[in-house]
Amino acid sequence: MPTTRHAVVSGASIAGLSTAFWLDRAGWRVTVVERAPRFREGGQNVDVRGLARDVLREMGLFDAVKAQNTTETGTVVVDRRGRVTATLPTDGPEGATAELEVLRGDLARTVLDALPERVDVVYGDSIEHLDDTGPTTVVTTAAGRTFDADLVVVAEGVRSRTRALVFDDEEVRRRDMEITMVVGTIPRTAEDTQQWRWHNAVGGRSVHLRPDNHGTTRAVLAYSPGDDLTVLGRTEALAVVRDRYRGVGWAAPRVLDALPDADDLYVDRLTQIRMDTWHRGRVVVVGDAAWCVTLMGGGGSSLALIGGYVLARSLHHAAEDDLGRALRAYEEWMRPLVSSVQRIPLALVHFAYPRTRLGLAARGVADRLLTSALLRVIVRRLHARGSDAQPLPSWGASGTSGGHG
Repeated sequence: MPTTRHAVVSGASIAGLSTAFWLDRAGWRVTVVERAPRFREGGQNVDVRGLARDVLREMGLFDAVKAQNTTETGTVVVDRRGRVTATLPTDGPEGATAELEVLRGDLARTVLDALPERVDVVYGDSIEHLDDTGPTTVVTTAAGRTFDADLVVVAEGVRSRTRALVFDDEEVRRRDMEITMVVGTIPRTAEDTQQWRWHNAVGGRSVHLRPDNHGTTRAVLAYSPGDDLTVLGRTEALAVVRDRYRGVGWAAPRVLDALPDADDLYVDRLTQIRMDTWHRGRVVVVGDAAWCVTLMGGGGSSLALIGGYVLARSLHHAAEDDLGRALRAYEEWMRPLVSSVQRIPLALVHFAYPRTRLGLAARGVADRLLTSALLRVIVRRLHARGSDAQPLPSWGASGTSGGHG
């Protein structure tokens, strides 16, 4: 009897959990290693569109994810007094609010809960060393654990440390999107609605409030040109943001006052990741570590779900001694989809974040027209999920039931 192949997955967010789910289905023994001390709840809105919906159906999780809907009903643009000045499209491929509009933590939790008990999830640890010289890759963690792995899957974030153990810095190209984003959960008030409310202010500053299904409100401050707040502590970063948002009306003062108490505060300077190859030896990257499209590009969660499926499917169809062929097949299928989402001209960023009064006025005109091509391009780019021209690859006649039974 052949020995069950073992995969070590680094990262327990959507990409890592999707990969663990599908590798288990393909008959692999799976260990997930997560740096955080516990499952990371919270997070902002993500939506699942296009082929990712098919992945959820194949997982049997479509209805479970749909039940986690944030309750958001649409998107409006508001002025500094909170008055609605435009209503964005709500249906079709250009709609800002999707049918499967859920919180990142809720989506990840749904996939986590669907993992069989045989999938081992280790929290509070991280990969520190990889030895690929033997018949398997020896994985050593910061806590001193060792694993013999037939495959190591790096499913971490844009600044992945494990990726750096395998790929030189020159091999990981970073595209600065010139946007700083600060997000967090704040208390809900009687004035909050079931709509995503979006306010732009001069100086490339924007404020967003979105409803959730937990009785709170998700707040976003996003501005361009941005600062690199990732090198600062929480207090220092928020001080920079407060100074940057001086004079901005509507909900900006409320958000600035509430963010210091947010349990899930997250700050980032949006950066795309581009790599010529996503694998080397027995190591492969998936999700943001491989192709971060950023929140401006949209579709990161959908690509994470799809990437786990396609990777496992490629391994399922390859001979056990032909790992390289399987990883090449995974890349060949995923690259067109990823590339279609990553194409974001910086001119579009400038239009989405107007910096001058003239630019803000032009954006206001486009918002009010609603049929404006520029407005629809912005909405489409913010919520694009890649072309669905290529159907989701099939697992073939053997289906996905092989492996553990």
